[in-house]
Amino acid sequence: MSAHSPSFVVDDDVEVPVPASGEVWTVGAVILNGEGAAFAQKRSAERRLFPGCWDIVGGHVEAGERVLDALAREVAEETGWHLRRVRRFLGTTTWTGDDGGGLRHEADYLVEVEGDLDSPALEWSRHSAYGWFGRDALARLKENRGPGEFLVHDLIARAIEERPATA
Repeated sequence: MSAHSPSFVVDDDVEVPVPASGEVWTVGAVILNGEGAAFAQKRSAERRLFPGCWDIVGGHVEAGERVLDALAREVAEETGWHLRRVRRFLGTTTWTGDDGGGLRHEADYLVEVEGDLDSPALEWSRHSAYGWFGRDALARLKENRGPGEFLVHDLIARAIEERPATA
């Protein structure tokens, strides 16, 4: 493992994209609990982008911000937890939202966090619920999504299946 910043470590084989000038990037964190279930939060019905849909923790990379620093910031802002370790790069997805914001590139990671996993400090103005999703509950992640819009479901399902041994 290599140290990335004083606050978290990054496993050696983790890929980190470097956004090109003018590209819009977002980051996502798949957080698993001790039982191997993944954390997701439901976007509030008032949200412009993907209202009422389940989502992983994440958000936009700010201008001049490094991808993994954005990941750590978003984890803290959306849950109150602190990024401790970046275990694995889950891939990059390119998508266009229904908010007129144009093309986005999203880098997703399997991470470990510090904090009380039973009590996330959600941004309740932006999220209406949260849950832990094991294999038996994954279908709920497809709520309010159309066919072919199962990015969050598929990402969490893959992370659960490929869960690395605890090190």
